[in-house]
Amino acid sequence: MTTRLKAAIEDFPIAGSFTISRGRKTKAETIHVTLSREGVTGHGECVPYAHYGETTATTLNAITALTGPIADGLTRQDLQTALRPGAARNALDCAFWDLEAKLAGKSVAELAGLTLPENIVTAYTISLGTPEEMAAATRAATGYPLLKLKLGGKGDSARLRAVRQAAPNKRLLADANEAWSDETLGERLRVAADLGLELVEQPLPAKADSALAAVAHPLPVCADESAHDLAGLGALAGRYDAINIKLDKTGGLTEALALARAAQQVGLRIMVGCMVGTSLSMAPAMMLASFADWVDLDGPLLLQKDRPDGLVYDKGLVRFGDRPIWGSAKA
Repeated sequence: MTTRLKAAIEDFPIAGSFTISRGRKTKAETIHVTLSREGVTGHGECVPYAHYGETTATTLNAITALTGPIADGLTRQDLQTALRPGAARNALDCAFWDLEAKLAGKSVAELAGLTLPENIVTAYTISLGTPEEMAAATRAATGYPLLKLKLGGKGDSARLRAVRQAAPNKRLLADANEAWSDETLGERLRVAADLGLELVEQPLPAKADSALAAVAHPLPVCADESAHDLAGLGALAGRYDAINIKLDKTGGLTEALALARAAQQVGLRIMVGCMVGTSLSMAPAMMLASFADWVDLDGPLLLQKDRPDGLVYDKGLVRFGDRPIWGSAKA
């Protein structure tokens, strides 16, 4: 039977604002994709990212351009070469997985041969701000045992110290979003290590990260903007200790699973991350939890309102609800 594709841009206001080194945003701009066949519908979501040259308009056009090929029988496997890695392929790939699971009467985890951990701890993000603002936000995040701190370059050592003073016993990660330089790298890594952080993410610009191979790593350094898909994995050797796998970068769950397995084989630790999106973006990424040393799937917590039947967040743990938004055997 014919598979019917629909796609639409949907915006979700952020609770307050979300600030990183590159700027501030007040809404999550998503694209919701559905694939329907035999009375069954699979869902997917992506979050186009301007830093990678994506807009909602161009991403939507890339998705809808496949309406005819999908109706003519294009499969999830075909999709891997029909579109490059990125947001458009992610939404379609995840919708295919959801549709396949429902048609087979199995969960996506079963189809992929995965067993999810019983307790998945997700990081909660503290947006970039002054040391005082970030310390206050840290004190307010009482229900989260693992925090991820957005940094911005100048003043980051003071930010780290202020947060650690505000939360002496919490697990902490830091994400510089490419804001550090060769000159500040070593000193800031030492400060982070001395304060007991578990990891620093993407300290240098993706196109200028060679200095990471020449400086000591007193704590793991994780690639984010430097790491997209399986083809780029080899370039991380000697520079990074971990990789942040995001489905909007890999172009979906299919490539993300292959990347996770390949990263483990070369000794890289794994973070599962996300853009700011709804539970429909987070649910497919949950499939990677069994590979992950760190899970950072807090996107819905940053929104004013999530989709119905979203993931359940409780005291820093995340799980599927009784009526899973994605990936269940239920049609």
